[in-house]
Amino acid sequence: MGTRKKFWYSKPNDETNWLFKHPRPNTGEHWAEKIAAEVAFVIGIRHANVELAQFQEERGSVTESFALGDGTLYHGNQMLEVTIEGYKLQRRFHQSSHTLANIWKVMDSVFVKSEDAQEEKLIVAEYLVLDALIGNTDRHHENWGVLRWWVNDSWRGLVAPSYDHASSLGRELLDERRNMLLTENRVGDYAKRGRGAIYWSENERYGPSPLELVRRAADIYPELFYPASSKLAKIDEEVFSQIVNRIPSDWMTSSARKFAVTLMRYNYEKLREIFR
Repeated sequence: MGTRKKFWYSKPNDETNWLFKHPRPNTGEHWAEKIAAEVAFVIGIRHANVELAQFQEERGSVTESFALGDGTLYHGNQMLEVTIEGYKLQRRFHQSSHTLANIWKVMDSVFVKSEDAQEEKLIVAEYLVLDALIGNTDRHHENWGVLRWWVNDSWRGLVAPSYDHASSLGRELLDERRNMLLTENRVGDYAKRGRGAIYWSENERYGPSPLELVRRAADIYPELFYPASSKLAKIDEEVFSQIVNRIPSDWMTSSARKFAVTLMRYNYEKLREIFR
């Protein structure tokens, strides 16, 4: 899944399984993964555990497997293919059928009881609010899924923890570009231009930015998105700096730190406006 180099390994002391991911050259995908996981933790959003790691002198990140026991992860595209007629399983880019409305149809199909489907939709809504906060533009149809177990002659399941947040926090920018956006007070422009991988309408050429997706969704599905606002309200903006500053100094430049914090603060304020 995905295009980054990666491999699984097991920790012999506790028998946990971890996925090592190599960041693409000249990107901060490793620290973006770690910061995103820490932000999800302080907000109280279900997420995969992530740590910074090094393999053969190459820095990267490791993500702990959350498919424990006999659990199986079914990716979004696998479920969309059997739920939405004509859905293209293998198409990752410009997949305009990957809409929020179609994701809701998957939830209604997988979770037969309406109250269960509603509960899992609330979880997905939290993930999208997290995306808006950190500027994650890569919530494509393989970057969410459902965990299922066969228990007592029946299937049990839940939406998998949020994972793969490497495309966040301006991780692709060079410091020269970051400094220009910061100096010219254009971090908000950067956030607005981001194109998300979840579409609002199948007729759109591009998906809206993560922030714009939440803006539209909160208006149409307030019962699903407004509960996440209560979690946001419990945190102070200062926590963004605290999390970013825990990244080792030689893993992340000062410009990257300042940009990441500024971006999260901008998005945080915009989310507060949406949910006001």
